[in-house]
Amino acid sequence: MTKKSSKEKVKDEEPELKQNAEQQGTEQENTELGADNFMSDEEAQSQERETSEEDRVAELEKQLAEANDKHLRLIAEYDNYRKRTLKEKMELTKLAGEKIFMGILPVVDDFERALQHFNSADNVEALKVGVELIYSKFISYLSSNGVKAIDTDKVTFDADLHEAVTKVQAPTEDMKGKVVDCVEKGYMLDEKVIRFPKVVVGE
Repeated sequence: MTKKSSKEKVKDEEPELKQNAEQQGTEQENTELGADNFMSDEEAQSQERETSEEDRVAELEKQLAEANDKHLRLIAEYDNYRKRTLKEKMELTKLAGEKIFMGILPVVDDFERALQHFNSADNVEALKVGVELIYSKFISYLSSNGVKAIDTDKVTFDADLHEAVTKVQAPTEDMKGKVVDCVEKGYMLDEKVIRFPKVVVGE
């Protein structure tokens, strides 16, 4: 068998080397193409994420604007409600005061008529009866509006209802701790004390 020279060996290996080189080049191109495709996918995903985040931010800004608008509307509505109720309350107070004074005016008329007869009247007893009638009329009017006098006649002293101006020795044993005298009457409006009676308490 004849041995091949070095040049012949190289010549025989050239096609194989060339094929290997071409194959490696193809693989490298495929690798670079795959890398390019991978980068393109990453960029696309990145752009999608950015677009999604922008959409989310835009949606949140829209929701915030709507919430602010609702908040401002609620504030405006509450302010209008407060002003309206305040106005209505003032009108009701005014009407209530007007009603009270309208009820007192007839009593004032009676007093004026009584005063006109004081200088010319000869019958003092008749004047006394007239004044008592006016007083009864006025007390009746107060009672019809929920105002009543606080009882102080020999009742047990109650700090929630009475105001003690002084203490004296009780005239009897059973009057200790009780109201001996009333210096000034007190009144209640419904269940609320509007003026405490000033009383003297026995001890």
